Amino acid sequence: MKAFTKKIVLEDGREFYGYGFGSDREAINEIVFNTSMVGYQEIMSDPSYTDQMVVMTYPLIGNYGMADEDYETKTPTIGGMIVREYNDLPSNFRYTKTLNEVFEEYDIPAISGIDTRTLTRIIRDEGSQKVIITDAATPRDEALARLRAYEMPHDMVSRVSCRKRWLSRVANHKFDVVAIDCGIKYNIVRQLNHVGCNVTVMPYNSTLEEILAFHPDGILFSNGPGNPEDVQPVIELIRRLRGRLPLFGICMGHQLISLAYGARTFKMKFGHRGANHPVKNLQTGKIEITSQNHSYAVDIDSLKGTGLTLTHVNLLDGTAEGVECAEERVFSTQYHPESAAGPQDSTYLFNKFTKIMEEYKNA
Repeated sequence: MKAFTKKIVLEDGREFYGYGFGSDREAINEIVFNTSMVGYQEIMSDPSYTDQMVVMTYPLIGNYGMADEDYETKTPTIGGMIVREYNDLPSNFRYTKTLNEVFEEYDIPAISGIDTRTLTRIIRDEGSQKVIITDAATPRDEALARLRAYEMPHDMVSRVSCRKRWLSRVANHKFDVVAIDCGIKYNIVRQLNHVGCNVTVMPYNSTLEEILAFHPDGILFSNGPGNPEDVQPVIELIRRLRGRLPLFGICMGHQLISLAYGARTFKMKFGHRGANHPVKNLQTGKIEITSQNHSYAVDIDSLKGTGLTLTHVNLLDGTAEGVECAEERVFSTQYHPESAAGPQDSTYLFNKFTKIMEEYKNA
């Protein structure tokens, strides 16, 4: 048996030994788990995982490599990854690099050989917590001292948002959309392009005047990492935009819209992360299987008197999954309708957005 090279230490002192891959550096993050069976490339390149160490519950990771077309951001910012078994010999005609090579390139630490079933149960039962990935020889007391001294950051959105606007155009477009980048996934832009939208992606702290200068038909508020209450510039922007243009929020965008209308958010025990979460559409009665990645949720009781109505609910725990203010042409979903990776049950929401923009243009 090979000697262990790395270990992780939880806040409560429990240690798990394994074998390091990717970057060789030490890191402290929030530990979370994802139950997806495929899509590790989309997960590792999702900006919403900034400063999070992700436990993959599926036992084999890396077996189909990394494809250039499948990234969800230009520069991955995931804190790290914890897996049971890592495969460094991919079998996939599309792959251009291994997961290990990409982690090395972007200085992201990872560890394999961990009992991910036990680790997932700890997170499920006790909640998310801080974790350190460090050398196997690091004394536990030293690791715990570093964990206690570390404060989780509150500036994630400012770090992952674009610095300058960028555009994604299509031929014969029908709508012009401004997307506010709180950590946007590329497939959101692709889906908007697919339904005939030219998309201008703008920094999270863009002013109302800068946005309106593009004469958009609608505005999308993207997913992103961290606590939505830390993103006050976007909350204030939404307040100023209410009733002026169609608004569509995804994940953090959903939380920001809810906060702007006066609702409350709270941090969940361990969040939702996976590609098989059942959500009921209260307007149609249909059940959608959804892709999710979030630590925070909207308090359903706090929606009363805000002008927002609940449109979707999670069937696993009853949490809010969608809200709408039809009079002001505003709606949002907690889950990811762009489906990268995950089921495509909810892509109809992009068509809903274009329908609302069409009605707005004709009004």
